Amino acid sequence: MQSSRSKKVNRAWLHDHLNDPYVKLAQRHHYRARAAFKLIGIDEQDHLIRPGMTVVDLGSAPGSWSQVVRRRLAAPNLAEDVRKADDLRGEAPQVPIQGRIVALDLLPMEPIPDVNYLQGDFREQDVLDRLEALLDGGKVDLVLSDMAPNLSGVGVADTARMQDLAELSVDFASRWLKPDGALLIKVFHGSGYSQLVRLFKDHFAVVQPRKPKASRDRSAETYLLGRRLKSAGSGANRG
Repeated sequence: MQSSRSKKVNRAWLHDHLNDPYVKLAQRHHYRARAAFKLIGIDEQDHLIRPGMTVVDLGSAPGSWSQVVRRRLAAPNLAEDVRKADDLRGEAPQVPIQGRIVALDLLPMEPIPDVNYLQGDFREQDVLDRLEALLDGGKVDLVLSDMAPNLSGVGVADTARMQDLAELSVDFASRWLKPDGALLIKVFHGSGYSQLVRLFKDHFAVVQPRKPKASRDRSAETYLLGRRLKSAGSGANRG
């Protein structure tokens, strides 16, 4: 049975959610989650997504980041009104893209046109083999991860879970990124944050924190962006 405090918290969250401008924007533009506008905000600042790129979206479900990538890879020679129509209708299969998108998650995800979805754990070899087949042995321009652990409220345990996810993402990027590629992941300020920054600096020539407007001010959530691998010699087939 829920406590009165828990009920108040749930009501407060529901009130904030229903009145959140980014929730309303997501509904208007047919994005599956407000998180789409976090990636949009970062991309508008850093111009990470460009036609012709190969992008991998880790922890992709329900798919809003993959939606953003798909729309930004839409062929640039299309008339602007067609591109806008694609944005307002959601994903229109008749609007072609330039590039390749692979999404991975443990959870099922509804299909998105032009997004190759792999359900499974990217730490497992069979999933990596399927990924390599989709990439035709090529490397990746951009790895995205909006993954977050299920938080327990126990600080030490939650910090360890966040660090584990970050390390997995960095290891994945070090194996699959092109030398001039980029990795963007979600992290949380607090205990362990400085260690994650150090992890990024050990692997990337340029490391920048990002706090998009769609990320709630009261949230400890932030993002780390790493560009240009320091060690470009680790190939996709590294053992």
